[in-house]
Parts: sequence; C-alpha cells; structure tokens
Amino acid sequence: MEGTEVEARDKDRKLQIAVRRAKAALLLSSLKSSVNRVFEAANNDECETQVKEKMRREIESQRVELVKERLKMKKIKFCGMVDLILQVILVMLISSFFMKLALDFFIFDDESFFCYSAT
Repeated sequence: MEGTEVEARDKDRKLQIAVRRAKAALLLSSLKSSVNRVFEAANNDECETQVKEKMRREIESQRVELVKERLKMKKIKFCGMVDLILQVILVMLISSFFMKLALDFFIFDDESFFCYSAT
C-alpha cells in the first residue's frame, strides 16, 4: 500500500506540476501577446501618424495644385476677354473705315474726286 500511496502522491505532484507549467506557459503566452499588442499598437500609432502626415502633405499639394489651376483658368479667361475686345475694336475700325469711304463716295458724288483731270 505504501508503494501505491507514493505512486499516487507522485502522480498528484506530477499533475500539479504539469498544471502549474501549463498555467505558467499560458501566462507567458498572454504576456508575450500583450507585449506584442503594445508594440503593434505603438507601430500602428506610428504608422497612423506617418499615414496622417503623408495624407496632410498630399492634401496640401492638392490645394497648391488647385490654386495654380484656378489662377491658370483666370489667366485664360482674361486673355480670352482681351482677345475678344481686340477683335471688336478691329471690326469697329474696319467698319468705320468702310463707312467713311461709303459716305465720302455718296457725299462727294462728284466724279472729279476720284478721277483727276489733266487740265
């Protein structure tokens, strides 16, 4: 009986040791995963800040590009307006020239105006 009691105690101790080792392994595993999560969170925060910084720079560059594009469009509109005004002035000058020629022809209906005589 003594042999069986000793064997039973050994089994109990081995079982307790196995349970303690399993608990220790589980705790170490959870500790390791929590440390990994902390590092991952720190990395994620760092990556997140890097992503935010990159996005902010991209937004700023897009804003600058938008302002440049607006200025370019304003310049194009201004040049188009100046071109239109110059064309209108040219048409008015040409039409006034032909109007003067026509009025001179009808007012000075005299042929001597256009034909010089040799007298």
